Order: sequence, then C-alpha cells, then structure tokens
Amino acid sequence: MAKGKTVTVRQTGSPLRRPKDQRATLVGLGLNKMQRVRTLEDTPSVRGMIAKVSHLVTIVEEK
Repeated sequence: MAKGKTVTVRQTGSPLRRPKDQRATLVGLGLNKMQRVRTLEDTPSVRGMIAKVSHLVTIVEEK
C-alpha cells in the first residue's frame, strides 16, 4: 500500500434488502460480511464510496 494517508472502515450494517449499487459499493470497498474491517487508501473515490454507504459502515480510524 502507498505511504499516503489511510482510512480503516468496519461494516456495521447488513447488505440484505439493499439496492444493488450499495451492495456493489461494499464489495468495491472489500466489505461483504458483517464486522469485516478493511484499511484503504484515503482518496476522493474511496471517500465517495464510504459516503454512499455511510449508513452501513463506520470509520474506525484515520491515519
């Protein structure tokens, strides 16, 4: 991973009964099961994906 800033997100909501685009966004973030945690590069595209499913994820930490 690049030496830039990172953001760690945890999936807290279920993708069941959600629109396909929200499920696809979770998969794009590397999240598909409850309580799964991923550390991602802090880029505008990742921030946009997090904002789109903000009701399903929480930001654990930012570095």
